[in-house]
Amino acid sequence: MLRGYYTAASGMITQQRRQDTLSNNIANAQTPGFKQDQAMTRSFPELLVKRMGGEEIKTQTNKHLSLSNQVGPLTTGVYVHETLADQTQGTLQETNMTTDMALVNGNIPDQDGALFFTVQNAEGDVRYTRNGNFTVDGEGYLTTNQGYYVLDDAGNPVFTNGENFTVTPEGVLTTNTEQIPLQINYTANHYDLIKDDENLFTLTDEDGEVLGAMENARGALGVTFSVSQGFLEASNVDTSQTMVDMMQAYRLFESNQQVVKAYDKSMEIAVNQIGRLN
Repeated sequence: MLRGYYTAASGMITQQRRQDTLSNNIANAQTPGFKQDQAMTRSFPELLVKRMGGEEIKTQTNKHLSLSNQVGPLTTGVYVHETLADQTQGTLQETNMTTDMALVNGNIPDQDGALFFTVQNAEGDVRYTRNGNFTVDGEGYLTTNQGYYVLDDAGNPVFTNGENFTVTPEGVLTTNTEQIPLQINYTANHYDLIKDDENLFTLTDEDGEVLGAMENARGALGVTFSVSQGFLEASNVDTSQTMVDMMQAYRLFESNQQVVKAYDKSMEIAVNQIGRLN
């Protein structure tokens, strides 16, 4: 009976974590470049239940009868294995702001490939983002709204000395004095990315260790892209579907809660009535 408690409780915890993920998606539905998270669930390892004592049961395998004391497999609930970001391209929204840029996927040769702007956070570490809602700081550098420097192809902060500049579809920022290619990076497997603060991503290896940089998209074989100035990539959150998923998670949580209550009532009867000594 206690196993039933654990199975139902694990279902409640799983749906609560799904609800947290979906709520975060809804909260960022209007955040430019935001990529919705998906909670991936899996079952705990199965248990092979065997009979203790008694005669072995005849079973038929490949038309042959054999004796076995196996009852069968038993699962012990589910859990959220990991949370993955959906890197699907969001729709473009026109803003007519010089500092706004949308990174548009062209040819992506790898099924799980993804493209990103490259920025430098407050600690000087390289991070990646699809949020092109940039601005120019007081020193004339192109930055994110959090003040993180946008990097050029050489890995240096982009100096514009104001908002009087243009960006070509090839991602080259042109001022009155120079042309600066923005650093657009590419990864063949976006599942190597983990979310950082402020709508940024960090590249990791198979062991989860943070790596320095991705491959430059301009040198990646078969990869094409374009940059649209005066546009922003919208969040790829489907608010209608997310609301449906939230309701489903709530109902599943509620169902598991009723199971726990039923087990609790059965335990109460077992302790207070069946186990009572007259």
